[in-house]
Amino acid sequence: ETLANFDPSGLERAAKAMRELNQSRHAQHALELSKKQETTRQMEYQAQVKEYEAHVEQARLSQLQQQGDVKRQRLQAQSEELKKGCQYEDQLARRRYEDQLAQQNRQKAEQLKQQQRQSDEQMQKERQLQAEKASQQEQQLRKQEESVNKMEAIRRETANHQAAIEHKLEMQRIEAKVRGRAQAERENREINLEKLRAKAIEDRMTALEAIEAKGRLITEGITNFITDWEKVSATVAGLSLLALGVYSARGLTSVATKYAEARIGKPKLVRETSRLSLKAAIRHPIATSKRLREKPEDVLRGIVFKPSLAQELRNITLATANTRRNGGMYRNLLFYGPPGTGKTLFAKSLARCCHMDYAIMTGGDVLPMGP
Repeated sequence: ETLANFDPSGLERAAKAMRELNQSRHAQHALELSKKQETTRQMEYQAQVKEYEAHVEQARLSQLQQQGDVKRQRLQAQSEELKKGCQYEDQLARRRYEDQLAQQNRQKAEQLKQQQRQSDEQMQKERQLQAEKASQQEQQLRKQEESVNKMEAIRRETANHQAAIEHKLEMQRIEAKVRGRAQAERENREINLEKLRAKAIEDRMTALEAIEAKGRLITEGITNFITDWEKVSATVAGLSLLALGVYSARGLTSVATKYAEARIGKPKLVRETSRLSLKAAIRHPIATSKRLREKPEDVLRGIVFKPSLAQELRNITLATANTRRNGGMYRNLLFYGPPGTGKTLFAKSLARCCHMDYAIMTGGDVLPMGP
């Protein structure tokens, strides 16, 4: 059946192709090319064989690894089983030991209970004996206490009766004392009132006599003064001269004070000045003497400025001091800036270093005066 279905046309076509290839001029090249292809196929086959061998080796290694894992798991399971067995045996041994200890403890507890029971029985017997003795002693004490209470009640009744009698006597004595004191005070009060009335009448008569005597003396003096015209004229002239002297002294003092304030003190518009005043010198003599003995120091002492501005201000100070020393014309200076930057402080220091006075005033003090 296979031979019947075989088609020889393929072999014929192959033979024909071989004949044409042999007759072709490129037959040799084709043969070499086929050889190379065959060599390449063999090399590929060898590579596949090697790859297959490597795959087989990898499968063998993986199988060995799986077998090692299985053995490791088996050993681990065996070790776990041994560990559990050891733990179980340890637990059993511990339980046996605990059971032995519990049994020993129960035996000891039973022995202790028995001993306690025996001691309780002995204690109960002793307590019964003591209770009997105590009841006997208590009965005796009760009898003694009853007799003592009876005696105490009798003594308390006696003491209460005696205290009531003493209280009643004390109240009677106090009442009598109070009545006597009240009677004496009433009598003394009447006597004192009589004395006060007599003294008041005597004082009034003395005061009236003194007033009459003073009035009589004043009247006689005024009468004698009015009748003597020389005394009247001398008195009027003396009073006039005294009034003239008082008012003249007051006016001269006011003028001198205003002149001194104008020459020495500060004007009313000046809030602060370095000029010495007589009032300040009298009030603070030590500070005034220190200020007079004070020597000028660095103009920027205690003031912090930029180096360039500080050097410029030192030059201004030196020029102002030389101008004052030589009697020249002073320069006008205008300081401007926000508050707290050292303008007023430098102006005070400049006046102090140049032996000059300063005066501080504000526009708000001059503005109400008008144009």
